[in-house]
Amino acid sequence: MATVTFRDETAAGRPVTEWQVAGLPERMTVRELIRLRVREEVARHNARPTDRFDGLVRPDDAETELNGYRLREPRRIDWERQAEIAEHAFLVNGFFVLAGDRQVESLDETVDLTADPGLVFVKLVALAGG
Repeated sequence: MATVTFRDETAAGRPVTEWQVAGLPERMTVRELIRLRVREEVARHNARPTDRFDGLVRPDDAETELNGYRLREPRRIDWERQAEIAEHAFLVNGFFVLAGDRQVESLDETVDLTADPGLVFVKLVALAGG
């Protein structure tokens, strides 16, 4: 069994947050890892719903804030909907994922978690006016 470290960084490489999940298979696809990450962060939010969501992608009807999202009111979030949003965001370059020292290119790419136990997620921010 493997342990993976999920780490968010800015485009400049500054760490934002980091957490681990243990007991995983040695190999998983990028899609499975994104869905796992989203399920875990939504579960943490849903355990104590607030009007702020600190996750990979913006929930429906939320506003973007610094390192998170503001919900109109405290509520539970559907992890499967969030996973769909995250998969789409990956496909349209809303964020990219580094496994070890390489950028993964496809949701169906397999990551060896024994060789690359750390995944770095870098959110890309659209430039104003462009």
